[in-house]
Amino acid sequence: MSAVPRWALLSAGGAPVFLVGGWTLAQAAQSGGFDPVRQTISALAATGADHRWIMTVGLAGLGLCHLVTALGLVSAAPAGRALLALDGLATLILVAFPQRPAGGSTPHAVAAGVAFGALAVWPALAVPRRASPSLDGEHRHAPASVRRLALAASTVLLGLLGWFAVELFTDGAWIGLTERLVAAAEAGVPLAVVLVCRRRSGPSGPG
Repeated sequence: MSAVPRWALLSAGGAPVFLVGGWTLAQAAQSGGFDPVRQTISALAATGADHRWIMTVGLAGLGLCHLVTALGLVSAAPAGRALLALDGLATLILVAFPQRPAGGSTPHAVAAGVAFGALAVWPALAVPRRASPSLDGEHRHAPASVRRLALAASTVLLGLLGWFAVELFTDGAWIGLTERLVAAAEAGVPLAVVLVCRRRSGPSGPG
């Protein structure tokens, strides 16, 4: 049975909710004001930030959602699922090592880099190279259109990630904006993949 379970659909849908909902609420809770175009998401969960628990919960929820989705995305190739799970783990690690107001945090920065990179690449590796059995017992290959779509998704994500990296390393004026663009796009791709997989293989029942 290769259908993606319903709980994976819930976890995939929960990822962007935790992320976008987290930064929206956390930004509103900053007493001194917050510039989402210039300031990063991590600044909302940094030590010393007002109500930092809001973004901390948002990021932790995001990481857990990706781990659960990777577990349930049985129709995807193992390499893609592994990268999605790696992102979830890296996100939980960066939560455990929050950004500091002065000097940053090396573990946080490394974990964030791994998370962003893994999520940018995983769609291209999630399409199985071999035929997988479906609910009716037949073996189906992923259509060429699905492969092209997965490659296009990774290309776009890598492009957004590159833009964010340029802004970050040049101390640009759009650091926060570009980070939010790539983070939101990356958080939404697992949901799209789950929807495609469920449409191709059919629902797996109440589980």
